[in-house]
Amino acid sequence: MSILDRINHENDIKNIDMSDMPELAAEIRAFIIANVAKTGGHLASNLGAVELTMALHRCMNLPNDKIIFDVGHQSYTHKILTGRKDDFYKLRTYGGISGFPKTCESSSDAFNTGHSSTSISAAFGLAKARELSGSHERIAAVIGDGSMTGGMVYEALDQIASLKSNCLIVLNDNEMSISENVGGLSSTLSKFRVGKSYNELKSNVENALLDIPTVGQKVAKGIKKSKDSIKNLIVPGTIFGDMGITYLGPIDGHDTEKMVEIFERAFRLNRPVIVHIKTVKGKGYRFAERYPEHFHGVGPFNPETGKSTKTKSSDSYTDIFAKKLVKLGEKNDKILAITAAMSRGTGVRSFQKAFPDRCFDVGIAEQHALTFAAGLAAGGFIPVVAIYSSFLQRGYDQLLHDVALQKLHVIVMIDRSGIVGEDGETHMGIYDTAYLRSIPNLTVIAPKGAKELEEAMDFAIAHDGPVAIKYPKGAAYEGLNDKNFQFIEGRSEVINFSSQVGEASCKSLAIMAVGSMVKTGVEIRDRLKEETGYEPQLISVRFINPLDVERIRETAEEFDYIAVLEESIKRGSVGEAVGYEIASLNSEKKAKLLHYCIEAETVQHGSVNRLKSELGLDTESIYKDIYHEVTK
Repeated sequence: MSILDRINHENDIKNIDMSDMPELAAEIRAFIIANVAKTGGHLASNLGAVELTMALHRCMNLPNDKIIFDVGHQSYTHKILTGRKDDFYKLRTYGGISGFPKTCESSSDAFNTGHSSTSISAAFGLAKARELSGSHERIAAVIGDGSMTGGMVYEALDQIASLKSNCLIVLNDNEMSISENVGGLSSTLSKFRVGKSYNELKSNVENALLDIPTVGQKVAKGIKKSKDSIKNLIVPGTIFGDMGITYLGPIDGHDTEKMVEIFERAFRLNRPVIVHIKTVKGKGYRFAERYPEHFHGVGPFNPETGKSTKTKSSDSYTDIFAKKLVKLGEKNDKILAITAAMSRGTGVRSFQKAFPDRCFDVGIAEQHALTFAAGLAAGGFIPVVAIYSSFLQRGYDQLLHDVALQKLHVIVMIDRSGIVGEDGETHMGIYDTAYLRSIPNLTVIAPKGAKELEEAMDFAIAHDGPVAIKYPKGAAYEGLNDKNFQFIEGRSEVINFSSQVGEASCKSLAIMAVGSMVKTGVEIRDRLKEETGYEPQLISVRFINPLDVERIRETAEEFDYIAVLEESIKRGSVGEAVGYEIASLNSEKKAKLLHYCIEAETVQHGSVNRLKSELGLDTESIYKDIYHEVTK
């Protein structure tokens, strides 16, 4: 029986001898690699956090005690140690366990996370609640050095110093976020890492004390027992100490026994404590150690070679954006690129390599990214901010207040719009239509495919004002390249396939599809024509803001039905706006609205195809409903 076989419930790790911890860590790593190779997931971050999670579980009593994982993509070991290892074959699949902490999944998950820089605020809230209720549970936040680039961290640290009880903050320093760490904080942490200067100074202090006759050994032993005291001798006035928070470390984040010792000391202090540990991202898997950014989040792969087992069929929307941005940059030196620690994921890396002085990685700081872009635009440049839809939510105020209200020429490229898939509810891009349509002066475009994405970027560069372009994850749609209509702001595109539209065996139908759903609209149109002889009108909405109200009203008076297809929540959707325009018509003849959108307020994890099927947004489901409606 392996050591891991003996862990089936929370706190079982306490029954394992400390001498067996290295072997248990190796078994956990092998288990994570084997499972993530099949399902995909966050690999490098989890491999680096094995021992630190084991040490916390040795010191804490779950679920009474609380661990909050910042972002949460390093919580796999925590899940394994709390009775979920038998469910790992279903990791990130529909109906299976999430890749992030979920309170609905286990009582040992203290707080739902998915975005960066939130853990210290949450931990402070739990600690203050503990003070107010008079309870005594231990509370720990685990945060990576990359997340420390987020401004929310410092808002939380500023207040957490007022705590009159303990709260442990474990700073997991692996010198990496998703992309390489940037900025002054990264440089500051580098000075504290386990390195030559620290070790030499520590050794010199201890050796000097040992040379003192009689009392030297006792003094050295006393200092060695108190890491915070020796830290004050060696690194006085750290950024955390200046904020009134006790700082301990740095220590080896792969030495479970040492971390248990330090954590226990930290928990006994009646104040907030930061323990700075140094880990290796991707620890124990040579490919992940060598390429930690690539193995941050991966699809299924061959563990023997580290190579993906999925065949890439065509360029993704991200690829199309990346190539086009470089081309635009070659023609116009006013174009700049901004990323929030996601240069590879958003495709900005190509521009960064081509024009290193015109590309800016601001760290995990989306709010700053947008206001920084506004400043650049006010200075006469054309900044392009590439960002995931779910992360743009964090910069709503900056997009509204600093960019749109000033009508500044900032271009926001919104990747991962719509149903994202395996990362689940915290990463879904299904809310952007609703929150973007409410922003004044902001032109919002949803291109239907690869060619139109490039044309949308050309339009955005030439446009005088802020533009947002949203597109989904995955392969770019290559159809309808010969159907592209001239870009005119606020005008939708009527896609004609033949000279005859609307004659046949069923009532007249117009399909208004938004962005990624144009492909679905084409498939439904083809099936209706093949099976009924009827060819519906297909309209690409293209501009979400401003909407083509004139086209909507004309279509509502001409056709019996309008089917709106979109990967968005219902409230604030395009379909809702179409319904409003139909209702406001004075005409006796009005089209009936058929709205295909996301009725649910949240969408769980699973493959995109499975989720679309469950939500009724796949071609088959929509076709059946439309066919039933227009032929009855």
